[in-house]
Amino acid sequence: MNEPAPDTLPEPIFRPFGEPVIGRINRLGLWTLYIKEVRRFFKVQTQTIWAPAITTLLFLVIFSVALGRGDREILGVNFATFVAPGLIVMGMMQNSFANSSFSLLGGKVQGTIIDYLMPPLSTFELLLGLVGAAMTRGILVGFAVGIAMSLYPGVDLTLAHPIAIAWFGLMGVMLLSLMGVLTSIWAEKFDHNAAVTNFIVAPLSLLSGTFYTIDRLAPLFQTISRFNPFFYVISGFRYGFLVESDIGRTGHAVLWAGIGLGVLNAVMFLITYMVLKSGWKLRS
Repeated sequence: MNEPAPDTLPEPIFRPFGEPVIGRINRLGLWTLYIKEVRRFFKVQTQTIWAPAITTLLFLVIFSVALGRGDREILGVNFATFVAPGLIVMGMMQNSFANSSFSLLGGKVQGTIIDYLMPPLSTFELLLGLVGAAMTRGILVGFAVGIAMSLYPGVDLTLAHPIAIAWFGLMGVMLLSLMGVLTSIWAEKFDHNAAVTNFIVAPLSLLSGTFYTIDRLAPLFQTISRFNPFFYVISGFRYGFLVESDIGRTGHAVLWAGIGLGVLNAVMFLITYMVLKSGWKLRS
């Protein structure tokens, strides 16, 4: 049997000795982690994407019937149109938190945490994959809730400022995704996760001006509301639809709120990165 000529030999499978296989960023590993996390919630998309849309639509129906009867207007629009943007971004934020808060906690409870810590991924890549997948779920829920809201009679979801909608929506889901990762690191059982959801995330969401304007509150509670970052996410997101918000009378106030949320997310990312890098409650 004749051997092939030297110039027709196949290219070597392995890279030359000394040439790095993984560059400064492990793109393949990061993409694999991201897809793994997305597929995890997509396998049960009826529960993780479409069920929140139905639940949020029920909120709209109940509050519209209870509080929005007659010709009542808030910020120059009917009650249903006023409350719809807040419900959309609230659903996005809560589901982003639900996704990222389960990832590492599920690994600890099921004994598969090594699957996150063993692969050749840096702390930055691990955090980026977890947060990116959680944000993806939040954005998909936002689209699902938006479709459901648009079918409700009397709701007008005209995009007045798409940039504001995109920015405040992304800032909201990023903030809750980072909070979810921190919760997932700290929690040792699902009861701990539920405690954060019930006593921190849910109250901050419901007391953020989703169903009312804060000028209806007493001065003390108006001040307290302005320390709630959820308030700025929901008001800024609503501004993108209504060109009106609780943040301030001018677009400059909304701009500063957007910058503030960006700074808050940067600080949260740094804190989460440092905690994750320390291996606290993950390697012990």
